Amino acid sequence: MTVSFSDLSSAAGLKKLDDYLLSRSYITGYQASKDDLVVHAALSKPPSSDYVNVSRWYNHIEALLRISGVSGEGSGVTVTGSSPVEAIATPPVTDTKASVAEDDDDDDDVDLFGEETEEEKKAAEERAAAVKASGKKKESGKSSVLLDVKPWDDETDMKKLEEAVRSVQSEGLLWGASKLVPVGYGIKKLQIMMTIVDDLVSVDDLIEDHLTAEPINEYVQSVDIAAFNKI
Repeated sequence: MTVSFSDLSSAAGLKKLDDYLLSRSYITGYQASKDDLVVHAALSKPPSSDYVNVSRWYNHIEALLRISGVSGEGSGVTVTGSSPVEAIATPPVTDTKASVAEDDDDDDDVDLFGEETEEEKKAAEERAAAVKASGKKKESGKSSVLLDVKPWDDETDMKKLEEAVRSVQSEGLLWGASKLVPVGYGIKKLQIMMTIVDDLVSVDDLIEDHLTAEPINEYVQSVDIAAFNKI
């Protein structure tokens, strides 16, 4: 099923994307893909920090592009409302061709224009191939981790607990979906998914130095790894 977004340059478009990413780490699936690159490219500038989920996702994709690249195929995404950008980029090419044809019949000029286009196309293909190759080399270095975060008692504010957990930010760390699970006696634990770049994030250090340390230990009693899967 293709995901669709519109007018990401507007507040309404960003709000829809922010709501969509509330419980998701990526645009589609459980790893970064071409769908993330499509939406990333549709954003003309980094999103405002007011859009917490979009900013989190955007910074993560930026980090992946710098570190390992993105190789996933994705499920398909469409972004509408960006046609004005295309319209600005397209007419100069048409106008240039027309002026060359009208003002100068020299075939060398037309060939020169064609050669530049081919070079640009080839350069783009080479960049895409390099990104894909680097992504494959680093693909085994990513993991999907499910954490069980337990509060002190049934009076712990679970909303504040989750906010405290998500406040931990690090390069190579991306928080994902979460839910509350009853454990008994009116107490619920937080189950939360995160995606990490293994070379950058140590789960043990994350738990010991951040999630169970001050000030987060005001809400968190303990953190266990419920599932750990390589991506």
